[in-house]
Amino acid sequence: MNTLIVSGGEINLDFLYKYYNDNKNSTIIAVDNGLNALHELNIIPHHIVGDFDSINKETLFLYSNNPNIIIHKYNPEKDYTDTDIAIKLAIDLNSSCINIIGGFGNRIDHLLANIHILMHGLNANIPCYLLDECNKVYLINTTTEIYKSKAYGKYISLIPLTNSVNGLTLTGFKYPLNNYTLPIGVSLGISNEIIDDISTILLSNGILVVIESRD
Repeated sequence: MNTLIVSGGEINLDFLYKYYNDNKNSTIIAVDNGLNALHELNIIPHHIVGDFDSINKETLFLYSNNPNIIIHKYNPEKDYTDTDIAIKLAIDLNSSCINIIGGFGNRIDHLLANIHILMHGLNANIPCYLLDECNKVYLINTTTEIYKSKAYGKYISLIPLTNSVNGLTLTGFKYPLNNYTLPIGVSLGISNEIIDDISTILLSNGILVVIESRD
């Protein structure tokens, strides 16, 4: 079961609508202000999560009486972000894949947190992605293949999430590596490019943030 989380960051409505039409069997979790974007597109979520400090109250009221929607309301003074809670909910729902739209925006602290909480998916062995019209962000800790025909864009950037990523070997890339130790705090892994039909990222230990990007 694919799950779409619509969070409260910046959302390109055309991008969200296209994703929805291409993945109509997804379970949809609206996160606080993300409900406003879904409402504009007449998309009804299955779950609504948040402290509702940024949601349009009239919009929330429209959905609160729908018996097919489960509302999960939390105190604003909670220990975890709404998106964090939504990812955990998606895992509890036995999702096979989790896609998050609205995870980017003006708040850099929220963006960094959203990248870190992708760890929930990694720990549960569930693919978990942050998406917008230009970027696809995910975490890996094992060998991963990227097909050129399916890549999100021209550029592939690799950033350590752990102190270092060891045994890093890149094949099929413009800038290959062989058994390299990539430490945190360097920009070596930015803006690589796929040149073969299949590019492979191998690592012995550590966690990488993978960003597939297009201009």
